[in-house]
Amino acid sequence: MLKFDEQKQLDSVNGALALRGRIEEIVDSICAEGYKNICWLGIGGTWASALQAEVHMKEKSAIELFSENAAEYVTTGNKRVGKGTIVILSSVTGSTIEMVEGVKKAQADGAKVFGFIDKAEAELAKMVDYVISYPANEQLKFFMVADRFMKNAGEFEDYDEYYAEMDAHLAQGLVDVEKAADAFGAAYAEKHCNDKLHYFVGAGNQYGSTYSYAMCYWEEQHWLRTKSIHSAEFFHGMLEVIDKDTPVTVFVGEDSQRRLSERVAAFLPKVCANYTIIDTKDYPIKGISEKYRGSISHLISHAVTQRIDAHIEKINCHPMEIRRYYRQFDY
Repeated sequence: MLKFDEQKQLDSVNGALALRGRIEEIVDSICAEGYKNICWLGIGGTWASALQAEVHMKEKSAIELFSENAAEYVTTGNKRVGKGTIVILSSVTGSTIEMVEGVKKAQADGAKVFGFIDKAEAELAKMVDYVISYPANEQLKFFMVADRFMKNAGEFEDYDEYYAEMDAHLAQGLVDVEKAADAFGAAYAEKHCNDKLHYFVGAGNQYGSTYSYAMCYWEEQHWLRTKSIHSAEFFHGMLEVIDKDTPVTVFVGEDSQRRLSERVAAFLPKVCANYTIIDTKDYPIKGISEKYRGSISHLISHAVTQRIDAHIEKINCHPMEIRRYYRQFDY
């Protein structure tokens, strides 16, 4: 087994969960003041997280909400963003130009901005109306915000029970998933570390992470070419380029869109001999009720892909923090 810092992982997730009191204070104050709609704003990986938050809420909530790509918003605008809009975003560096300009525009349009900015001293942290600074766990932080808004709207009756289970079991559960997935990750990495093109497919709250995994991990960090596609769109074009040798990975989660990915998983054996199914159901977490697993299935698949990444990094002798172009010069 390729070892990792288990305590660091435990502390990271538990630290994020411990933010919930502050998140509740901010969301409760927003709800008390009143708001019109919610805009999840992002770029690149943070836009992928915004997509996950949007799909998490839209089947459960009548709250008006939408996700917006920061570069598109700065360029085109969105008439739904204005007075009464709560823009929610995340940024690791707090200096990404599209996000800085997006916040300026949103505030000029009358919106208030709630930002998770990893670096408390960053430019964005000083600009936003509400700020929490804590590294990593972006999707978990977003979902905690979404869940509090839904609870306050009377749409999440199990809120206290759900988070009691998360607090008690999520961190250790995700560490256990990583340990259980290590052998799979090693074999997968050995097989696919030099793929010329790899297709990743997912749906529901898995789609944002599928998109992010393809672009932000394999392309940006491993320098491996990929394409990501939503399971619902697979049968409207992509299926025609699949043959017996095409590398395809399908992420199958446990939320309401599971059957969309199951359909792709059922089709692939008919035409392909080089496919992989990563099903979060294969990774139990002690103490988490089955009814809640859909909301965390993207975290489970991320724990699995972290083992893949660690092994690819080792096999290819390519540290994931190295960049050729990203933030290396102006563009």
